[in-house]
Amino acid sequence: MDARAPESSAREASSHRRPHGRATPPDFDAAHFRRALSQFATGVTVVTTRSEGRPGTPAFVGVTASSFNSVSLDPPLVLWSLGTQANSFPLFHAGSHYVINILAAEQLDLCKRFAMLKGDRFANIDYRLSPTGLPILAQSLAWFECHNRSRYDEGDHVIFVGEVERCGVIDADGAPLVFHRGAFSSLTHIGD
Repeated sequence: MDARAPESSAREASSHRRPHGRATPPDFDAAHFRRALSQFATGVTVVTTRSEGRPGTPAFVGVTASSFNSVSLDPPLVLWSLGTQANSFPLFHAGSHYVINILAAEQLDLCKRFAMLKGDRFANIDYRLSPTGLPILAQSLAWFECHNRSRYDEGDHVIFVGEVERCGVIDADGAPLVFHRGAFSSLTHIGD
């Protein structure tokens, strides 16, 4: 048996992809799609960046996002997505760096603040600055400072791929904030 067979098969499979084109039109509506997606539990993050000194804007901006995922260990890459209609979209799209903060279960109020509140979302909250001067939220479980490596326009969102330059774990034993079936909760471990 050829030890290279699995790698060779994977390469062949990727080279035989269907040419880019339109998928078959969906046989469901947006509400049904959202209901199906809600069965997948996700962590919750707040992504932060600076406003690059735009007049009339706070020094920093942030947005709640549950679309966070790891991509690669070498190089260290993560992704998240943001709707193109979001007020902060132009700042994230143009910025060179951002910080992804993984929220703890106790940070539901912070999650809601960055999801809905207009104005200076950083007023009266605890944070420290990363080496490039971006907010790392206090009491988050972990954080990732990313170079804005690439962006992909897909539907009504843009997928941001970040190359992680620095990361840290603030609370290794804390419980994460989780979003599932349209509601927030936390995790209960069921064993090893």
